[in-house]
Amino acid sequence: MMRKITRDNIKRVTAGKKSSARRFPPQCRTKLHAAARKIGAAVNADPIALLPFREDTMQENFLISIKGRQRVNGETGEVEVTTLGSYVQRGGSRYIVYRDYASEDDRAPRTSILKVEGNSRLTLMRKGGDNTRLILENGKRHLCRYDTDFGNLTVGIFTSRLVSKLNDTGGSLDISYTLDVNSALSSINELSITIKEVKASDVKN
Repeated sequence: MMRKITRDNIKRVTAGKKSSARRFPPQCRTKLHAAARKIGAAVNADPIALLPFREDTMQENFLISIKGRQRVNGETGEVEVTTLGSYVQRGGSRYIVYRDYASEDDRAPRTSILKVEGNSRLTLMRKGGDNTRLILENGKRHLCRYDTDFGNLTVGIFTSRLVSKLNDTGGSLDISYTLDVNSALSSINELSITIKEVKASDVKN
């Protein structure tokens, strides 16, 4: 039978014993505190501020097509978005940036940022009334923040398939993943993204 832990029990156990906790010198503690603040700032940072380039320098010279399919309780829904956006490579990662709208009724624009690292990891971030931040990594499950009409949720995302065929001029991404809430399956999802460079002559005013 486990004994109930109380303050008195803790005092009796620790009385007369030297603490085994490691003590760091002041300069190390300062560095640890600075690192902790940096991590905290990154989690809550404006996604645009995390970009390795300025937002006002982005050129919308790529056609971005996104097709999503979601299956919930046996019912399937689909959504398709085609828009102009930016596609650049910085520091070994590729960035896909575009603007869209939350719904037909809500016409306030929001900026979506897809950061592709190598061939197995994608991070989705949004700015503009939606603080969703999702990490999709091949063969792994991540706990992420997901914005809904009912508020922020912490959801589990397991990515069973992520295939990247991106190159310097565009390409495609195909992703299969599941969402779970409190470890209970919420939805099964498929995402297909294609990127194609657009020339000025292809754009009709």
